[in-house]
Amino acid sequence: MNEFNKQKAMITSKVQESIASVLPILCIVCLLCLFVTPLPTGHMLSFLVGSLFVVAGMGLFTVGADSSMTPIGSRIGSALTRSKNLPLILSISFLLGVAVTVSEPDLQVLANSVPHIQTAVLLVVVGVGVGLFLALAMFRIINGVKLRYLLLGLYGLVFLLCIFVDKSFLSVAFDSGGVTTGPMTVPFILAMGVGVSHIRSDSNAESDSFGLVSLCSIGPILAVLVLSLFYGQGEGTVSTAATVHETTTALGYAYLFALPDYLKETAIALLPILCIFLLFQVVSFRMSRRSFSKILMGIGFTYLGLVLFLTGVNVGFASLGSVLGAALTQGPLRYVLVPLAMLLGWFIISAEPAVLVLQKQIEQVSSGAISGRSIKLGLSIAIALAMGISMLRVLTGLSLLYFLIPGYVLSLGLSFVVPDMYTAIAFDAGGVASGPMTAAFMLQFMIGASRALGGNVLSDAFGIVAMVAMMPLITIQLLGVRAAVAEKRMAKQTEVYGEADIIELWESAA
Repeated sequence: MNEFNKQKAMITSKVQESIASVLPILCIVCLLCLFVTPLPTGHMLSFLVGSLFVVAGMGLFTVGADSSMTPIGSRIGSALTRSKNLPLILSISFLLGVAVTVSEPDLQVLANSVPHIQTAVLLVVVGVGVGLFLALAMFRIINGVKLRYLLLGLYGLVFLLCIFVDKSFLSVAFDSGGVTTGPMTVPFILAMGVGVSHIRSDSNAESDSFGLVSLCSIGPILAVLVLSLFYGQGEGTVSTAATVHETTTALGYAYLFALPDYLKETAIALLPILCIFLLFQVVSFRMSRRSFSKILMGIGFTYLGLVLFLTGVNVGFASLGSVLGAALTQGPLRYVLVPLAMLLGWFIISAEPAVLVLQKQIEQVSSGAISGRSIKLGLSIAIALAMGISMLRVLTGLSLLYFLIPGYVLSLGLSFVVPDMYTAIAFDAGGVASGPMTAAFMLQFMIGASRALGGNVLSDAFGIVAMVAMMPLITIQLLGVRAAVAEKRMAKQTEVYGEADIIELWESAA
């Protein structure tokens, strides 16, 4: 009974956190719909119902991630490294990366929105990209390879390939890198990195446990860029999620009919992790019945939470996003699009489930030296800027590379002057910040605005996930610069007040 009460208290606490995260977005959208731009009542009602799904889903997901995804990833990482069999570690990492990524809900949303690449082709190519780079990330952690040098070489290759790529593939490639590290994969990958790092005893082992997400984000970018060199230009139009529900019954059926799809989708997403966990339980873990049952219950919470969250985001949030984006382009309202996008970006990062997981791990690994609150502030600033720039691109048609090239040059340059842990955290934060709220609601918001303005949706609206993934690289590393300056200042003060300046109180008293 005590365990039941503890679980109940945890769920209540997480749901309260979810309400605090979603409430600002809900208030902004409601104020816009009620007093600025009138929209069909069906859209507004669908959004409100979706908000309830999102709140409940976020709460259950975070409870499940804490009690299942994190311990599974950590145990598998530790078990693999204890084997000291490098080919085995790399092979399982590759298979795990492919299996989990192909079923990542965020990637499904993006793949279904891209008209000129077949959905199955995009899913497989991106999955292989993540698998290869997850294996590379494991090799880096085991051998202690500096992350900054890998990032420098890999992003150099990315931008070299951009010269030869059609612009309709460019934004999709960078967006693919962002959506692959969503709420399904991030808790598992982050914990797996910590588990693998335990094999090393040097001082850099903990900081090297970060960086998996950043490398796994580069794999899909390179994979799609290479695909574009051989893949013919397909046809099709970008679809929006706008659906008008004439009656409350139609709205109810919309959610009811969507649930089976997300039940199946999320089950497929969780199945590879569950199977691998069961295999390791038989071969290596051999946990007690209580610990085993606790993890299975956590997987159940994760499953239910993701189903509710994705249903709410895709049925309620996405539908309103495209309509609202189009409506705000009319007349003088278009002048509020950039500041509005920034305001939504500031709050929307708090509603991304994977961000909460990253914050917690940062505080644990750094023993509280790096606060989750400061990381969250850096992310809020980053996403606000990313959303503002993305909307500016929709309004002006500016190329995505005008922002990505200087942004990555600056972020890679900063990696040479900040502590290694901040660089790894920054590049991981870029991956986790671009989750389902960005892929569904804000992407549809940009698509709606771009279409209403008569722009090129593929080159102007797509690319928002890429901007969201890039900006934290700068803001989080700037936090690292501040921390480094503060540390040097403290060191100088220690030198000034050396042992020679210490006054012995008992001598002065004599």
